[in-house]
Amino acid sequence: MNRSRYLAVGLASVSLGVAFGEKPLEREAFDAQPPAIVQWARGNQPEFAKGSGKPTGPPQSPNMTWHGGPILPSTSVGAIFWGTSWSNASFVGDKITGLDAFYSTVGGSNYIKTNTEYTGPNGTVVGSGVTYLGHAIDSATAAPSGAPSTSAILTKVCNILNTGALSAVANGYYPVYIDTRRGNAGYCAWHSYGSCGGTPIEIGFFFNLDGDAGCNPQANVAVHSQGLSALVNVSGHELSETMTDPKLNAWYDRQGAENSDKCAWTYSTGAGVNNVSFGGTTWRIQGNWSNAAYDANQGYVRGCIDTAP
Repeated sequence: MNRSRYLAVGLASVSLGVAFGEKPLEREAFDAQPPAIVQWARGNQPEFAKGSGKPTGPPQSPNMTWHGGPILPSTSVGAIFWGTSWSNASFVGDKITGLDAFYSTVGGSNYIKTNTEYTGPNGTVVGSGVTYLGHAIDSATAAPSGAPSTSAILTKVCNILNTGALSAVANGYYPVYIDTRRGNAGYCAWHSYGSCGGTPIEIGFFFNLDGDAGCNPQANVAVHSQGLSALVNVSGHELSETMTDPKLNAWYDRQGAENSDKCAWTYSTGAGVNNVSFGGTTWRIQGNWSNAAYDANQGYVRGCIDTAP
């Protein structure tokens, strides 16, 4: 299937973050949008997508290749919290302050530097290239009760930008966090792109992951709440993929897996132990694929790294 067919509204394919144990969706239609390229569920992805270097078919390199599209050398991030529960202090807990801290400090971290080997016609991913614009909260309107379409999330982002609550930055990344659960949806998050008033932007989408076993990274909950830990894990995943494959036509492997997909739900530490440190705290974030690490037979799983070498 064509990986990046376009809609009139300017949206391309969606890259999904699929939950633990869910049936994988291989480039299936997503809410009548173009086909999705998914993060495989634990135990279901092909061996090479997990980073083991043991493809199930004829021997081929599992490395990602460049498909001609741009990368994001740097990006500005503005988080959006959508849904009536974001006005409820007991629901919010540490999620907003925690995500503020994550996005404010991830730039320059050894974790984000795992993306710096990837290049495009517009340069190279820069390890310090994440600037946080802050967040906006829309608790006056209800978030979708089910899985929203990409056009619905793009519309919400554009509406927020039009109010001036966040700055509209060319190629800025605007992740939207809703307060409703994923229900029967087989994924935790996704990223895509579009435009607002002629300004090209990147967008992301995240369900409420409180108590969601399928999207739980099994982090040290004495450090952060389970809900925040789950959101940060998939936020790192989508941010890394946004920088290395923003238009879904840059870096991915022969089955469409992006760099975070190829190390999905794998960690350099055991359950309950956080593995990434920056900003004065620790997080449990799955690693990213490195062609260089795979070629050198390195990584906590061959090809997967969670800190820059």
